[in-house]
Amino acid sequence: MPTIYYVRHGKTEWNALGRFQGLQDIPLNDRGRAEAVKAGDILRKLLACEGHDPFGLGFVTSPLIRARGTMELMRGVLDLPPHDYLVDDRLREVGYGHWEGLTLAEMKAANPDVFAAREADKWSVAPPGGESYASATSRLRDWYRSLRTSTVAVAHSGTARALMVVLGLQTAQAAASLRIEQGAVYVLGEEGLIKHS
Repeated sequence: MPTIYYVRHGKTEWNALGRFQGLQDIPLNDRGRAEAVKAGDILRKLLACEGHDPFGLGFVTSPLIRARGTMELMRGVLDLPPHDYLVDDRLREVGYGHWEGLTLAEMKAANPDVFAAREADKWSVAPPGGESYASATSRLRDWYRSLRTSTVAVAHSGTARALMVVLGLQTAQAAASLRIEQGAVYVLGEEGLIKHS
């Protein structure tokens, strides 16, 4: 089982405002850039402690700019060429459809019935015109099966939840509400799920 060092992208202005981004391409803000550097430092210390050479790892990110920016800052901390990584669309965030750009209160006002159904079953119910966590698991399973070596992945909270379920590290119900911290490194491997922050 390849080990995955998973990092959620740093904060954006939409994160700060409580607006759901989904597939919208929002860049990191100053706090997000600091969180990316922090995650890079955590990863650097973790790899040194484990005796891993960063050059022996795969590096892959979501195509969205907030994830790519996080990856580039982290690679700088690791003394690696900032742009020498793979981009994989399977790591894109779960799409929020018509709810992208809205806050929770605005979602509830726009579609009260769907919002209530999703609150009751966050895993399986998709936002209007969007994607459920359950449907995202197929692309995350496909991505994981393609790995040939331990990998640093930078992506999103929704893809983290789907991947944890694919790997049997969380139940669907627990994953749907799990807080995925920014500026942290989640190690997903044979020893289970370990968060370093």
